[in-house]
Amino acid sequence: MPVDAVLVGAGARGFGAYGAYALSHPEDLRFVAVAEPDERRRSRFGEDHGIPPSHRFGNWEELLGQPQLASAAINATMDGDHLPSTKGLLGHGYHVLLEKPIAATPADCVRLVQAAADAGRLLQISHELRYAPFFRAVHDLVRSGRLGEMVSLDWRENLSYLHFAHSYIRGRWSNSATSTPMIVSKCTHDMDQILWIVDRVPSRIASFGSLRHFQSKHADPAIPERCTDGCPIEQDCLYYSPRQYLGSRRWGAISLADLQHGPYGRCVFRSDNDAVDHQVVIVDFQDGPAVSLTMQGASHVEGRTLRIDGLQATLVASQARNQLIVHDHGTGEAETISPTIMSGSHGGGDEGLVAAFVAATLDDHSPISTSGAESLESHLMAFAAEEARMTGRVIDMEEYRARWPVGRSGP
Repeated sequence: MPVDAVLVGAGARGFGAYGAYALSHPEDLRFVAVAEPDERRRSRFGEDHGIPPSHRFGNWEELLGQPQLASAAINATMDGDHLPSTKGLLGHGYHVLLEKPIAATPADCVRLVQAAADAGRLLQISHELRYAPFFRAVHDLVRSGRLGEMVSLDWRENLSYLHFAHSYIRGRWSNSATSTPMIVSKCTHDMDQILWIVDRVPSRIASFGSLRHFQSKHADPAIPERCTDGCPIEQDCLYYSPRQYLGSRRWGAISLADLQHGPYGRCVFRSDNDAVDHQVVIVDFQDGPAVSLTMQGASHVEGRTLRIDGLQATLVASQARNQLIVHDHGTGEAETISPTIMSGSHGGGDEGLVAAFVAATLDDHSPISTSGAESLESHLMAFAAEEARMTGRVIDMEEYRARWPVGRSGP
């Protein structure tokens, strides 16, 4: 029998990743209820999954006003809603798969890990890259010992310039007051991967970065607030919104009216954004390698790149090319590895993530990666990096962890 689940948040992730998995694997997962404030999204998801109107709720509070409707819940709400909604779901008896980040502050992340432990419920965080063949290949190659002792790891999170403009200038993650800092909202994936690959506890973190380019001081006074208000540089501007959105389904169905009145029509130099457009994080692992993480929003192509230097070989890898190249120091030869390409988002990682959650829900002893307790460290790293960036200090991670103690780890 499939695992029955409720979905909280039927937006891009809820509908496109988790909903799609249930439709393609009905023997594994079945949604029996949905909670979504947007009536159109709620109806669309309800119709696709055969959910009766009585089990379609306007928000998670309405859902929790009912008796427990399933054994599992998938929470794909916005960052600021993670703490109250997940705490409520755990307390109501649900095992929960939660979108990253865990919560909007370090203290709230710890509260949710503790809430899962207290409720005796599973809390899994959606670090789906651990299940993607490309990143599993990187991890397994390092674990095989082929590179020898790791000396350094250079990791780059390359956001395409249009993705950055859509999500972090005009979109929902543009302002830390209503979301979370860029290094938290975007790069907890990268922090998790670094921890997974290095397999050591970080000791110190430093970080530098800022919002340098996308500010009003860089806009000529003749440039209007909106691209649709007669921009004099529309032919030359890379971020001219009608050209980016109209006729394209990549960003969802965005109309001319949306551009005239909504956030995606704003000039990138005249928005209320404060998300950094570049940031570098340096992580010191005691008795381990030096690690650098670079996040920037001006790439020509989307995808992470990395270089790992070991005493025996060097690995250079590109997610966009689905390519790992191992340069052997002894022979001078280079081997190219192309991991299996899987369908679905995040290079097949979403499918593996949901399958692992379903298995763990059915069997308490099923191995699970990225539990809330395990994912807490990557989140503390991200929040510490933001504090380091804001203060200019090097953060001692042992002291930082002591600020946010956990009573006991979750299941």
